[in-house]
Amino acid sequence: MSELAIRGTQTAVMIGRSVRLSRRNIDALLVSLVLPVLLMLLFVYLFGGAIETGSAYVTYVVPGVLLLCAGFGAAGTAVSVTTDLTEGMIERLRTMDISATAILAGHVVASVARNLVSTTLVLAVAVAIGFRPAIEPLRWLAAAGLLVLFLLAVSWMSAAFGLLARTPEAASGYTFLVMFLPYPSSAFVPVETMPGWLRGFAEHQPVTPVIESLRGLLLDTPVGSAPARVVAWFLGILVVAVVLSALLFRRRVA
Repeated sequence: MSELAIRGTQTAVMIGRSVRLSRRNIDALLVSLVLPVLLMLLFVYLFGGAIETGSAYVTYVVPGVLLLCAGFGAAGTAVSVTTDLTEGMIERLRTMDISATAILAGHVVASVARNLVSTTLVLAVAVAIGFRPAIEPLRWLAAAGLLVLFLLAVSWMSAAFGLLARTPEAASGYTFLVMFLPYPSSAFVPVETMPGWLRGFAEHQPVTPVIESLRGLLLDTPVGSAPARVVAWFLGILVVAVVLSALLFRRRVA
């Protein structure tokens, strides 16, 4: 068997392991699925009446909630990687000559899968309470592609945080940045309503073009250069996160 085939088999085994662990951790799974839905309902019914966006608030807020899903899933990825390190699981896996890429890819792919499930659930609930997306298939495919790129980049970055942290609690804290970024963006209020000093940050941080792209693609409105900026931002973040994860893995298991 070729080296490439061996690495592929190892990665598939590690993905299966991480998915099974996710299914068995019922509490964490329920939180990652239910909490984004509860947050969307909170924003729509508690704050939506006081926020003017030019359309129904549920229509405006759905893309931001989708990215919050990714933040919660990212926290789980970081914690899982750190737990494997602190409990000695990675050392045992390495005695079987399983590559670092396969081990980390298992956690990353499981994170993306969890997030896609929670995204589907959020969209279903959003439609039930009034969200009416466009039905053009190409726009849905483009939105899905950008969302998967975002999820991959965030999940690999969280794996790096998990390798950097010394305890699962610290790993969860490191991912706070990922969960925080949707708030100072166009996710929940128009950027134009923010103070000038905050507006500059909101317009130029990486999450805002993701939200604008998803909003435009799902609602069949112009997206401008936002998708290109998403690709530039998150391909760069993905490359840096993968390289950083490899370097941190060698340092931790050396």
